[in-house]
Amino acid sequence: MNHNEVVQISDAYLLPLVLELYGLEGYEFKLIPAHDGGRNVVFTCGKESEDAFILRISFLPDRSREDYLAEVEYIRYLFEHGGSVSDVVSSRNGNLLEEIVLQHHTFVICLFVKAKGKMMVENHYQYREGVPLSEYFYNCGKVLGKLHHISKGYTPVHRRYRFFDKYNTQYIDKLIPDSLYLLKEKMLELLKSLEELDMDRESYGMLHFDLNDGNYSIDFSNGQITVYDFDNSCFGWYMYDLTDLWTNGVGWIQFEPDAGKRKKFMDDYFATVIEGYRSETSIDNSMLDKFPLFLKATLMEGIVDSFEVMRNNGEDPECDEDLSYRIKCLEDDIPYRGFFDEIYSCENPFEYVKGDL
Repeated sequence: MNHNEVVQISDAYLLPLVLELYGLEGYEFKLIPAHDGGRNVVFTCGKESEDAFILRISFLPDRSREDYLAEVEYIRYLFEHGGSVSDVVSSRNGNLLEEIVLQHHTFVICLFVKAKGKMMVENHYQYREGVPLSEYFYNCGKVLGKLHHISKGYTPVHRRYRFFDKYNTQYIDKLIPDSLYLLKEKMLELLKSLEELDMDRESYGMLHFDLNDGNYSIDFSNGQITVYDFDNSCFGWYMYDLTDLWTNGVGWIQFEPDAGKRKKFMDDYFATVIEGYRSETSIDNSMLDKFPLFLKATLMEGIVDSFEVMRNNGEDPECDEDLSYRIKCLEDDIPYRGFFDEIYSCENPFEYVKGDL
């Protein structure tokens, strides 16, 4: 079953049932266009003078009820403990999620409070008028630091997967084509290095695991950030989410031709993020020193995700310019995702010649 088929089923059957389950009489449902690799059908639910909601319909069979329960229970815990997240809404039955079975297929339904404000892209990457971007960078670190601080006290009822449950020798060997033998070798070396890291409560816990400016909104009246889309949340190192924030920052300077200026900007940017982060929780310098290792881990995650999307769509594996760039960086041990290396082009950011498989 694909996205378009689920949209048709939603219009005909699911939305009327959701309306009753959540008391959404009089609300208007608007489909949010899917992005590449998207795994859900998502609607906004609006009604004049009422709070808006986000309806998520999950249809892929690769996750269990336990996985979904673990996600929404974590979101509720974060919200109840002061985390700036979009809260999950209970149904009239008192459930954080509902399952609807149609045509021998199970659809998992979740409703969330719509975050205040806009995504950066919706505001044309313009921050608050008269306010320096450094406030935004600081707030990104601060909101993440608060979530991680809350996570350090979190004991789940239902458990999400751990990092190595997915990223392991067996899965990578099965997913990645054999022709990419050097890539596989580098990934296995990376996994061995990650296995040596501490997994104590201060450095390892529940993560967002997909933190980027498409997964939070900003209230431009005060700069408040609200995080959502915990679809990929899992147990891992807090440093991973911080590294994702570094990657999120390259867009501000990616068209600068001078590598030295790019490096200076990113150093200042990340220092501000860390300052915001440490205003809410601690992180040991020894973990910050592992930043280059975690940049490799984010490369690996992106590569794995690309091959998963192709597999889920029934497509033959191929390497476009973006995927070829990630693979080149990992195979050749190019630091900082190549952002300060000669491989990088400000005319075609993070692209490399298409590779053959």
